[in-house]
Amino acid sequence: MKIGLLGHGVVGRGVREIIDEGATWEVRELEVKRILVKDEFEMVDPRCTMDFSEILNDPEIEIVVECMGGLEPAHTYAKQALEKGKYIVTSNKKMLAAYCEDLFAAAVANGVTVHYEASCGGGIPWMASLDRTRRVDDIESFRGIFNGTTNYILERMKKEGADFSDVLKAAQELGYAERDPSDDIDGYDVRSKVALSVVKAFDKVVDVSEITTFGIRTIKKEDLAYCAANGRTCKLIGTGTDHGDYVSACVIPMFLKDEDIFSNIPLNFNVIESNSKTLGAAAFVGQGAGSLPTAHAVVQNIIDIWKNQDPEINEKFVKPVDNQTHKGVFYVRTAKQAAFSGLIDRHVSELAFVTKKISLVEAAAAAAAANDETLFIAEVAE
Repeated sequence: MKIGLLGHGVVGRGVREIIDEGATWEVRELEVKRILVKDEFEMVDPRCTMDFSEILNDPEIEIVVECMGGLEPAHTYAKQALEKGKYIVTSNKKMLAAYCEDLFAAAVANGVTVHYEASCGGGIPWMASLDRTRRVDDIESFRGIFNGTTNYILERMKKEGADFSDVLKAAQELGYAERDPSDDIDGYDVRSKVALSVVKAFDKVVDVSEITTFGIRTIKKEDLAYCAANGRTCKLIGTGTDHGDYVSACVIPMFLKDEDIFSNIPLNFNVIESNSKTLGAAAFVGQGAGSLPTAHAVVQNIIDIWKNQDPEINEKFVKPVDNQTHKGVFYVRTAKQAAFSGLIDRHVSELAFVTKKISLVEAAAAAAAANDETLFIAEVAE
């Protein structure tokens, strides 16, 4: 089966290496025929081209693997490939979360499918697990540490008592964080992964901008000191729950009890857990990023297509996100506490307090009204 590879960066190179090496008989049935690059200095392989039409119009290429990143031209190329009757495999969570409704519709119209195991959880078989679970049971909810960068930062801050800025710099030097780490530390990377997990777990498409999202950019040592003093560990958590007519979904730092399995996930690892009636809680732990782990997930999807093991032709329903039913207690640190008037249960320091049990919608509205760039908020797990 011949493949057109879009992008030859960290993940794209990994895909090419795994297929070229052909370690198993299944992989040896695959061939990367063309590789799209954007600059002449990237033309390091005779299969490289800067002309997408060479891939799009090649009838031998049945699968287009999109590892370009970004919204455009990745979205346009993926849609054009689907309209040509080619399968799409992508590791691009940001693009797919933004355009999944459009791309799924194009896939159905042309009798092909979109595969995205690598877009969420790197090498963890998260999407495959959801497919397998749903053969027997409806998935009710999921939660996860979806981002290794933030997990690394929070772990180092907790163990070393280090400042956020110092640990972020170390993460960048190790290659765990991008030069511009905004998507990671502001929670947007996790938000995209939550949106795609909602699609796979519930067959529901949501507007990614409706997912309530808080990151860790403003976290301080004093927040983690309070967390530790109360037998808890801070992790950035993405969650989703199916309510039938709507979905609740959010990204928020959480003060988890130390005995929670999520509290013990080290450094840049991920853990993602689904909950269903007969299976209960099923969790997967592993590398959530990196060239070869992510490329491994891409190649798994390619083999699924080749073997015709394709569970993805399901009707998707567009549903709203509503977090009114998500209720909890929240730790907040802000100099502008008037916005939380009537919601405060007790103060824990001059600037920090714990709320009464309120909805996530109330907490988010108060945080927005405070208009405080230094505000930090976390949910205190029950």
